[in-house]
Amino acid sequence: MDTESAAAPRRRVAVIGGTGWIGRHACAAFAAAGYRVLVLARTPADPPAGHGFHRLDLGAVAPADLAELLAEAGVDAVVNTADATNTTDGWARTDAELEHYNVVAVRRLTEAVAALPGRPRLVHLGSIHEYGPVARGTRVHEAVPTRPVGAYAHSKLAGSRAVLDAAAAGRVAGVVLRPVNVCGPHPAPDTFPGKLLRLFDTAARTGGRVPVTIADAVRDWVDVRDVAAAVVCASTAPDAAGAYNIGSGTAVPMREFIGLLAAVAGLGPDRIEERGPAPAGTTGRWIQADVTAAARDLGWRPRTGLRTSLADMWAARG
Repeated sequence: MDTESAAAPRRRVAVIGGTGWIGRHACAAFAAAGYRVLVLARTPADPPAGHGFHRLDLGAVAPADLAELLAEAGVDAVVNTADATNTTDGWARTDAELEHYNVVAVRRLTEAVAALPGRPRLVHLGSIHEYGPVARGTRVHEAVPTRPVGAYAHSKLAGSRAVLDAAAAGRVAGVVLRPVNVCGPHPAPDTFPGKLLRLFDTAARTGGRVPVTIADAVRDWVDVRDVAAAVVCASTAPDAAGAYNIGSGTAVPMREFIGLLAAVAGLGPDRIEERGPAPAGTTGRWIQADVTAAARDLGWRPRTGLRTSLADMWAARG
């Protein structure tokens, strides 16, 4: 008998949206933790190496078919990192598309997971924007009322509620993570960090300036690898239940964020061409997460400082 077969069987996880930005890092984090990883995604383009892959459109698959696939894979956990806004389909989505992929598809997923034997843990990625705008200086904890603004935030909240309601009814062992703004290596091109990275890279290569509009806003930023670590923790923590905010717990002015990226890129302040004023946003001017609950129940804490996250993002550009 070989060593692997004699040892305890490796845990198995299915990562929906595993070809996306957060999904790829989640797959890597699970692999590092010793899991066998099955990637489920709408596009087979460049799936993460070393993992099983199955092409799947969560917005189109029947719950019974998805349940059969997950049962055959023998998964201990199912992670949903998929989102209506993504690299493949773009960020400009209609209200109907947001509803379909962020709500209807999530309901189908909960139905499929509810049919599985062994009650695998379901981890769903929501968004900090589900809370809506808060007063400046507020540390957003999980008991803050959810008052989202805009179709995207409303759809994310409805999807999260589908998981939380199913968990409260005892149909699934479900947990929702609500990440703040994400940065770090290999950002999706149409995210704010992805667009900013492209602008800075062009300026660094051409000797030109970086044209940016700096919003009068303060944001909490968390490294994508820390989000991936939170996903792994949420998949196994015995006391995990409900929703958890995932962030650094630090509020950073946008001007400081852009200045840090300029510093790690080796570009002085004179290379920033500020344009403005910034248009009014729908997510409020202040985001700072309280991550006490995630530390208590998941055993998770952010490990990567903002400067390190941006430096790694800059170094990994390609």
